[in-house]
Amino acid sequence: MKLSIVIVNYNVEHFLEHCLLSVRQAVKNVESEIFVVDNNSVDGSIAMLKEKFPEVKLIENKDNVGFARANNQAIRISQGEYVLLLNPDTVVEEDTFTKCIDFMDKTPDAGGLGVKMIDGQGKILKESKRGFPTPWVCFCKMSGLTKIFPHSKKYCGYYMGHLSYEETNEVDILAGAFMLMRKEALDKSGLLDETFFMYGEDIDLSYRITLAGYKNYYFADTSIIHYKGESTKKGSLNYVYTFYNAMDIFAKKHLSSSQTKIFSLIIKLAIWARASLSFVTRIFKNLILPLIDFIFVFLGFFFLEKFWATTYWNDPEYYPIHYITVAIPCYILILLFCVFIFGGYEKKFRPYKLLYGVGLGMISLLVFYSLMPAAMRYSRAMVLMGSILTFAILFVIRYARYFMQTGNWTIGEENINSYAIVGDKQETQRVARLLKDTNLQPEFIGMVSNEEEEDRNYFLGNLNQLEDIVRIYKVGEVIFCSKSLSQSAIISTMSKMNKVNVRFTIAPDSDFIIGSNTINTPTDVYVMSVNSISSETNRRKKRLLDFFLSLALLLLSVVVVFTVKKPFKAIKDNFLVFIAKKTYVGYNLEDNNLEDMPKLKKSVFAISDNVYNKSLDIQTLHRLNLLYARNYSIKTDMDTILKNFRNL
Repeated sequence: MKLSIVIVNYNVEHFLEHCLLSVRQAVKNVESEIFVVDNNSVDGSIAMLKEKFPEVKLIENKDNVGFARANNQAIRISQGEYVLLLNPDTVVEEDTFTKCIDFMDKTPDAGGLGVKMIDGQGKILKESKRGFPTPWVCFCKMSGLTKIFPHSKKYCGYYMGHLSYEETNEVDILAGAFMLMRKEALDKSGLLDETFFMYGEDIDLSYRITLAGYKNYYFADTSIIHYKGESTKKGSLNYVYTFYNAMDIFAKKHLSSSQTKIFSLIIKLAIWARASLSFVTRIFKNLILPLIDFIFVFLGFFFLEKFWATTYWNDPEYYPIHYITVAIPCYILILLFCVFIFGGYEKKFRPYKLLYGVGLGMISLLVFYSLMPAAMRYSRAMVLMGSILTFAILFVIRYARYFMQTGNWTIGEENINSYAIVGDKQETQRVARLLKDTNLQPEFIGMVSNEEEEDRNYFLGNLNQLEDIVRIYKVGEVIFCSKSLSQSAIISTMSKMNKVNVRFTIAPDSDFIIGSNTINTPTDVYVMSVNSISSETNRRKKRLLDFFLSLALLLLSVVVVFTVKKPFKAIKDNFLVFIAKKTYVGYNLEDNNLEDMPKLKKSVFAISDNVYNKSLDIQTLHRLNLLYARNYSIKTDMDTILKNFRNL
């Protein structure tokens, strides 16, 4: 047996399937065995493996035993001359294994080998090659010196920045996502240290391989896709603690006592610094843009007030001080709140949302203005001019932000609802149908041939012209049909186009599409099309409905208690909705297939309460839940609430 491949899986069914499809192609000319160790997944991975990959040797754990222990389970019973640890969120080229094994056969001092890894956007992952994490190396990485001097041998030792990604070189540390090792070296160095639950075990094992007298190599002649860049929430406190705690374990195990003290101090400082930064970021992340808006709009009102008082009233001090300090801030808050309601704070910049929001705000201010005592009606003209000025300021702020994020001068140039599908005619048609069956509502779907000779009446062009096609047709997403294209061609194309402002996804010969934008929610596959209720706009609408309705019902509790069956429960439920612990309408929890649905809070009413026939089977309940998730609207929530109000 030449090669044993070990993949540890935990709830990434679709990524695992895509990974194994690429592995199946890559082992055609290699005597091999494939192990999948499942750490108690609940997403259907086991059933998928048994149905589609009967050749895989499956180890089913009843608990999540961690990365190191799960790998060791398979390594101990493996028969290969070489052992490959491979992440499930990777895609390998057809000749990756043959090239790597050929290099290892010709390099007897090689104990371990890593390869060039690119992320889902075609960008090289820096962890493809890494240096030994001495206290100085870690200090440079944690202090930011590594980012400032990315090609310095002195300051970028963590990623060995002085070595080219295009040349094979000896390195210190291999990445656990693709870690090919000589079984003989493992016998001498020992297996993965199970003290590490996650992170750090690859560093520890790489170091022990060198202690056993072997060398580790970065191999530049093949590439793999690794979606890791999107899969880990690196800003989370849990990640910070887990990663740096692993570094601390490594230091205590391998460094001298004096080095360990320095290392531990750096680690503790890093944990506190990153935790503090994460805490501050979480608080202010969503407040930065509203705060910038408020400041600039206030300055706009301030100068407008001075200009209007001087030119129209001939008195710079015409307006009292509390007009500037109280009235104008209130105007601005009302305007910005209306902008928020209409989606002016969504990531996607749409000018009409600003216009609607400011328009509603202006009308609200004029109504509010007319109800004020005569002595407090300072200036209707200021309300009108200030609203127009507010729209102009918010537009400029968002336009500047849009340009900095996309590099495009034309609003809407980055059309994420336009797709280019690359493959043969049959596969491109199949994937196009998948897209059209979803709620993505593609505005444009263009076909690109995987061959130079193409049907000009059907295809826009061929793979060699893809970059021009993306630019000319303003394509936001490129979908590769893996049945039509080799993994090598896909990876090569992604690498060449890594600086193009476009997303890449891959459609295997299955009913789902994989891309870097799906890694955070591996069950959010296009074919299910259940992301409507989880969109930013719908989440905001649903929360606003819950908030204002619960507030109104709480204020009218004296009346409500006489109109519902369970008054005390009704008051409790309204309060829980008000503080966002519950929502008024949600899924029927008897449905056993909610794992693949967008997450919702526990609800007061189920969407199935809309149906008069209460004896529904599980399949019908699931269809109702799915339709609710796919086609969410406030009207559906209101109908459900009104129909069942007496049951509060």
